[in-house]
Amino acid sequence: QVQLVESGGGLVQAGGSLRLSCAASGTIFNGYTINWYRQPPGKQRELVASITGRGSTNYADSVKGRFTISRDDAKNTVYLQMNSLKPADTAVYLCNTGHYSYRNYWGRGTQVTVSS
Repeated sequence: QVQLVESGGGLVQAGGSLRLSCAASGTIFNGYTINWYRQPPGKQRELVASITGRGSTNYADSVKGRFTISRDDAKNTVYLQMNSLKPADTAVYLCNTGHYSYRNYWGRGTQVTVSS
């Protein structure tokens, strides 16, 4: 019943845009913080953006002003709108819940590749 499914990745040229989706089960979604992480090839996973159950947002400095995180509670889905993409944004993007019991659970991720 517990699941996190990322989608929306793809190949895009620098300056382009993508919209990622994170579909989650209600148990780990309703009222909880949802995070977007990314893991570039050969590098450690890093936090990109977070949105609390009340809608407060936080962004990594590297994406501030370019990425927007939002949530649709009726659909148990969190989105990451990514604009002005750069090659440095290339990574596997994963979502994660702040729910105490499932905060170490990860989906398979979605690949974002930005060409120069």
